[in-house]
Formats: sequence, structure tokens, C-alpha cells
Amino acid sequence: MANNKLVIISTRLPVSVSKVNGKLHYSQSTGGLATGVSTVSKSRDSVWVGWPGISSDELTAKDKKEITEELKKYKCHPVFLTEEEIENFYSGYCNATIWPLLHYFTNMTEFSDEYWKFYKKVNQLFYKETRQFVNGGSQIWVHDYQLMLLPNLIREKHPNSLIGFFLHTPFPSFEIFRLLPEREELLRGLLGANLIGFHTYDYVRHFLSSTLRTLGYESSLGVIQLEDRVVQTDAFPIGIDYKKFAKSGKSRLVKSTIKSFDLYKEKTKVILAVDRADYTKGIPARLDAFEMFLQKHPEYIEKVVMVLLAAPSRENVDAYQQLREEIEQKISRINGEYSTVDWSPITYFHKSMPQEEVSALYAIADVMLVTPLRDGMNLVAKEYVAAKHRQKGVLVLSEMAGVASELTEALQVNPNNTKQIANAINQALKMKPSEQKKRMRAMQDRISSYTINKWAEDFIAELEETKNKESRHPKLLSDKNRGNLINDYKNANRRLIMLDYDGTLKSFVASPDKSLAYPSSKVRRIIRRMTNDPANKVVIVSGRPKNTLEAFFEDKGLGLVAEHGAWVFDAGNWVKSSLTSKKWKKPLMPILQQFASRTPGAVLEEKDFSFVWHYRNVSADLAFVRKEELKMELHNILGDSEIDVFEGEKILEVKPRNMHKGAIVTELVSQEQWDFILCMGDDYTDEDMFRALPERANSIHVGSGETEARYIVESVKDVVNLLNDLK
Repeated sequence: MANNKLVIISTRLPVSVSKVNGKLHYSQSTGGLATGVSTVSKSRDSVWVGWPGISSDELTAKDKKEITEELKKYKCHPVFLTEEEIENFYSGYCNATIWPLLHYFTNMTEFSDEYWKFYKKVNQLFYKETRQFVNGGSQIWVHDYQLMLLPNLIREKHPNSLIGFFLHTPFPSFEIFRLLPEREELLRGLLGANLIGFHTYDYVRHFLSSTLRTLGYESSLGVIQLEDRVVQTDAFPIGIDYKKFAKSGKSRLVKSTIKSFDLYKEKTKVILAVDRADYTKGIPARLDAFEMFLQKHPEYIEKVVMVLLAAPSRENVDAYQQLREEIEQKISRINGEYSTVDWSPITYFHKSMPQEEVSALYAIADVMLVTPLRDGMNLVAKEYVAAKHRQKGVLVLSEMAGVASELTEALQVNPNNTKQIANAINQALKMKPSEQKKRMRAMQDRISSYTINKWAEDFIAELEETKNKESRHPKLLSDKNRGNLINDYKNANRRLIMLDYDGTLKSFVASPDKSLAYPSSKVRRIIRRMTNDPANKVVIVSGRPKNTLEAFFEDKGLGLVAEHGAWVFDAGNWVKSSLTSKKWKKPLMPILQQFASRTPGAVLEEKDFSFVWHYRNVSADLAFVRKEELKMELHNILGDSEIDVFEGEKILEVKPRNMHKGAIVTELVSQEQWDFILCMGDDYTDEDMFRALPERANSIHVGSGETEARYIVESVKDVVNLLNDLK
């Protein structure tokens, strides 16, 4: 039986397992994520699900059992992956496809069906191991780009779960993200979450744009409205363990480490760069900038040293091997060009250093170069700022790093502009101590208040808050009211049932073309059964043309209302409303056609007594502009005439004001003394129906938002299921 847990899920566990001489070894991570999550997990029952870092090919069944039991001591649970899965999922889709694309390196992105197959498979494996911890009271926090499908996998089986997702990388603009063949599946996977977090608002904005332009979901104030629920998005700039780094320079271990560095001389200026050896970090361009600095400012020869710490990363990948070769060739050339007998301009470390050694370098460094070509956040910059407890030192920072929006007092540079970086190095070295302290103090004040612990607490608090935003709408059709409605239907002798079509009996489709919007066999079967019941009068009240409705439904006895009441089919004949006219259409036709022709994706639909300008397939930004332009032009022409412009679900409709569904509903209701009235619809045209109904009628709005209807259901599926139960 699952407990109400905080379930944390990431690709790697904070505990790594290795096997040496047949014996299993366990080592804990002290990284930022582990530190932050520990603060929210300590205060509650929790479990961390992830890969323990060892191929399951190396493990026996006994090993797996031992690892599973041992990891319980760390509040962790393993997901075992084979070498093939690691290669195709982790090295493949994650790091050869998504990673470069999220960082705008489209030329490095590999597209492979095999990689995608394994990405889906491993996300399923993570769900399989997670599900044992999930129930209605669980809080689930999924981390990063490796598990973008997981939120929806959980949602499908546990629809009432509280799920958060945090992306630790950039989210690119739509023009980049759309290059992914699997973009729709990835977005739908993420939208399984209640809350999706990013480092900066720019990333939020890009995500909302991609969601709108790929899936058509609109948002307001960061809230995305789905068919049956809402998804909150927000920016949470991840922090560091500020106190740890602020105290590091004072520790004896760090002080002794400082003395051990041969490069430390009292008058030597130290420029530091600390990175993973990754192509996103801009290391070659940084070396070029340092070389340009030496060329332009030879007075600094023998008076400055650049310390480059590049931790190994994915060294089995060709691109990373080539990057290392390029870095080392540049260092060799620069040192060969400028070195003297007892001085070299660059000191290079290609290794992972213990934290006390990195902290010692932070303490030594007069200038810190953090110039990635693209970075989700970059905590190295924050660590350096925190470590400068004496408030002297200058940060030169790429404007392409997520942290740039927080550390505005740094000398910000374009990482592709080597001249600008070289000039920034010179400016940093010449900056007065008072100016250094002023800038550093401002940055320290800012990042000391939003630490890694505060970041984690904020995310969980906002995740819990989404429960209030997802609270049931007061008009949502409850099980009790649904049961009463079905009983009233059964006990009635004369029933009037009026149903909208698009958005009510059929989900919206990309085009008004009737071939795409044909009703499902289940809907046709339900309508046929209800129409054949002599106690029922069933009427489809739609905005569609009469020939389309005739093609959709051939049931004898079924009433059809086309174009919002312009045409009525009853007793075997179509009758035109006396209120309709189409003389006004001719002068408007050229204007509507022109707007459709110069708006890619727009479609003009002409009906007998109205026009509909569809923009469902128009890009969001262009759709807004063209829609507003068209409305303004039409209003200027129409003035106070009886013809008006109405805005619906991705449409503008031009029709007579008096041609609406309310008029036909009033007529239908007055025809007999009905024991039971049911009316269902989803958009502004159906509000006219709801207003025209007597108070005792069962009016139902499909979807969210304000409505005159008595009840609300969330989707077309709910409509079909309800009608199916009316027997």
C-alpha cells in the first residue's frame, strides 16, 4: 500500500553505485539539487527514484536486490538500465538530441528514430518504478529534460496526482523547438504536470509560445488552459548553498589549499574559468578572447595568469573529444607564443577538483570568466560571488546564461564577441576596489536571499497551491446531479434535447472541411437511438451549413438547425428563417478573401447567410494581429447596421445580429409542454440558447469559463458519456 509521499524523480540518484572486484560500493552526491531537495524531503515521508549510475548488465539478481535494500537507507529507489538503454536513451536522445537543441546547437543535434524509441521506453521504465509510491495524496517532483514524457505517463494512470516538473536547461524559442520531430509528444508529456518550472521567465515565455503554436493551448498569466484542467508555469531561479560558499574562504582547509597553488603570487592577477568541458560553455571563444587581451595589452604579460578548470564530460562522444583537442591546441599555442622562462599565461586543469580546491580558486581569483554560449542558469557564477566574502573581485558574465538576469552588476558580454570579452577582462583588472565591492555586495545581497533551499521550498509551496487553482468549478456537474438528471430523463414522458455540434458532440478539428469533422460512430449510434425514442424530440442546433448537417445525420425524425437558426429542418423539409437576408454579403466578400489570402493558414468559409473567417491554423502572433485588423475594418464598414462581427473559438463570424440560436430555442420550447429539457453547447453562440431556456431546463456548458448554463462538463468525452447513459 503506497504512502502519501513526496516522490522525487531524476535520471541520476544522489547516491551512485559502483562495483569493484565484485563488491558493491555506494557514494553520495553533494551537488546542488541533492542539497536543495533534502530540505523539503527531510520534513516529510519521501523517496527519490532514479538510476544508480551502474549498468544492470554488470549486476546479478542478488546485486539488484541488495542495491534496492541498501538504497532504502538513503530514502532512494533504483531504476535499473541496461548498457543498450544507457547508450540510446542517455547518450543518444538525451545528450545527442535534446541537449544540443535546447541549447540552440542545431548543427550538433542528431535525429534518430532508434534514440526516440529508447527515450520512450526508459520513461516508461521510470513510471513503472515510480507507480508503487503514487496515490491520491502523493506529491511528485520530476526533474529535467531526460524525463519529459513522465508527467503525463503518471497523469494517465493517476489523474488526481499532484505533479511538478522542473527543467534545469534553457527552453528555446519556438523556431528552434519546432525542429524536434517529437515536439508534440514532449509537450504533451510536460503538460501532464500541474506546475512546470523554469530558471527564467524567458524560458517560460518560449515554452508558452511553443505550447500555443504546436498544440493550440492558450495561456493567461502563465496558466495554460487544457480541455479538462489547468497547468501553471513559473520561473524559479535555482540558487546555491550560500552559507557554505560564503564560509569556504575562511576554512583552514581552503586556506592551506590556496598556499599549495604555485600560481599564487601576491602581484599576479588571477583570471579564473571553471566549467564542464562542454561545447555549450564557449571555452574556445574564451581562450581566443584572452589571447586578444594579451595582444592588445602586452603590459599584463607576466602579471596575469588565466586558470582554466575544465571538468571531463562525456569523453566517449566524438564531439567532446574534438572539443578537448581544440581547447588543448589553443592553450598550447597561446602558451607557446607568450610564455617566458618562469611564466605561462594559462594554467590548465582537465579534471574534476574537490570542492575545497575549487573554493580556493574562487578565493584567489581577481576576475571570474563565466562566458557560456548558452546556459540554463550557471551556478558557478553564484558560487564565485558568494565566495568573495571580502567583496573584492569582478565577474565577467555571458548574457546568454540564465543567471545574467539576476547578476546584473556583473560585466555582461556577448560570448560570441571575443573583442568585447577581451575589453571586459581589461576593464575588470583596472576596476577600482571600491567599485568591485559595490558591485559584489549588491549581487551577494540578492543571491543570499534566494538559496537552493528557498528554491526547493518555493517550488513545493507553489505546487501545493495549484490544488486551489484546480478546485472544482461550482457549476461542475457532480455525480449526484448527474444521477438526478438521468433519473429525470427516465421518468419523463416528453423530452426536448437540443445539442450543439462542434465542441460539444465533436472536438474541434484543424479545418472547417466537413470530411474532417464527421461524427464518430458512437455519436451517430447514440443520436439514432435517442431519435427513435417516441418520447424524444432531438435537435442538432449548429452553426454549420445545412448540407453539412445533412451529410452528418440521416436519422428520420431528427431536427436540424443550420447557421444558428437561418435554416431549420423539420418534418422532412428545410425552412428558411424569415429573419434572414444575404444582400449584405457581396461588398464584404473581397475584404474577407483578401485577409484570408494574405494570412497563411486562414480559411474563409461562406455559408448561405454568414461568413466565418477561421484562423485555427494561423501562427499565434499573426492570428492576433490579423484578427484585430479584420475586426476593425469590418466594424468601420458595418457601423450600426443589423450585421455584426462575432468572435468564437478561433473564428470571426459575420452574420445578422438577430440570427442566433436563442430564437430557435424559444420556438422549440413553446411547441409543447415538455417534462424534460436538455440543452448542451460550448461557445458564445450557445449562451443565447441557455438564456432563452426556462429555469427548470438542464443546460450544460462544455469546457471552462463563465457561462449562463446550469452545469458544466469538462470535455466532449463527458458529453458523449452522459448521452450514452440516457436510456
